[in-house]
Order: sequence, then C-alpha cells, then structure tokens
Amino acid sequence: MSFVLAVNIRIKPENVDAFMKGVLENAGSARKEPGCRQFEVLVDPQERTKVMLFEVYDDESAFEAHQQTPHFKRYMAEAVPLLASRERSIWKQAK
Repeated sequence: MSFVLAVNIRIKPENVDAFMKGVLENAGSARKEPGCRQFEVLVDPQERTKVMLFEVYDDESAFEAHQQTPHFKRYMAEAVPLLASRERSIWKQAK
C-alpha cells in the first residue's frame, strides 16, 4: 500500500530563491531512495511563495527511513526558518 504525503508550504517572500535551491536538492536525493516512488515540487503559477510537495513512498516505513537521511535533516534545518507556514497531510490509497 502506498504512503502519500502532501505538504503545503508558504515561503517568506525574501527567501524564495534560497528555499527552492534546498528543496530541489532534497527532492533529487529523495528520488534516489529505494522506497520513494515519486517526489514532486509544485509551485503555484500565480504566487511563487506557495509550494506543494507531493511525495509517494512504498509504505510508511519508507517515509520514516527518508526522514532519517542526512539530506532530509539538512533540508529541514535550513528550510524551516525560511517559511511562513508548513502544513502536512498524509494520504493512503483507498481499498
């Protein structure tokens, strides 16, 4: 069963470029992880401070393993101070 995470992010306007650099590096590294099926960084075409991360993992264990990687820990430490808000939603495949 797939484990899906959607993260809605608002970046402080002065931090957009710095955030995008870090999030794209994190996404590229995550896509190479064995349990990661998909990792998309989506930007609102009307408002560049609004970003959504759409992540699909084999299961919750694969997502937990992702959270333990050095690149994820570095991303969180560097990215969170750049944000105005961050809201996570977890989704599971309907049976």
